[in-house]
Amino acid sequence: MLEKTPSRRESVMLFARNFFKHPRMLGSLIPSSRFLIDELLAQVNWSTARVLVEYGPGVGSFTTEILRRMHRDAQLVVIEMNEDFVELLRSSYDDSRLHVVHGSADDVPSVLAELGIDHADYVISGIPFSTMPSRVRDSILQRTHDVLGDDGAFLVYQFSGDVLPHLKGLFREVKQDFELLNILPARLFFCFR
Repeated sequence: MLEKTPSRRESVMLFARNFFKHPRMLGSLIPSSRFLIDELLAQVNWSTARVLVEYGPGVGSFTTEILRRMHRDAQLVVIEMNEDFVELLRSSYDDSRLHVVHGSADDVPSVLAELGIDHADYVISGIPFSTMPSRVRDSILQRTHDVLGDDGAFLVYQFSGDVLPHLKGLFREVKQDFELLNILPARLFFCFR
């Protein structure tokens, strides 16, 4: 259930302010389009997904749609480094299925363990892998692979294809797509454990 959700204009303004403060942490000046969100989330089997993780939820564009679509018994763990976004998310949602964590995606194993969760069915990410140090990127990708269940999937959107060889090195299968109706157009990677 949503409560006090910020308007689209307020969300865009907060997102843009944070882009200028932390341009390497955010891949875009404005939040993801509904077309990108729909395309990426179409990969989720909503009837069986019980644990979803989102890296870098920002102002909650994906978070809102995930909560709307997911099963009433499912859990969504969002991991965000930006304190402004964490505060916004915590004050905007009243949903017991949502866990907002102030931290790094690199901490995903300990975050899930602290919540008593042994694996994730899906991890969704738009964090900009191309602008982070290679050791951090490699660690996040490995830990993501490790926390996914046997049938789990890592759903990624990026504005470059730089992460593709690293995904192919870890995941059994990587499918690709492209979403033009987004600012900027986005590359989508569907990675299966």
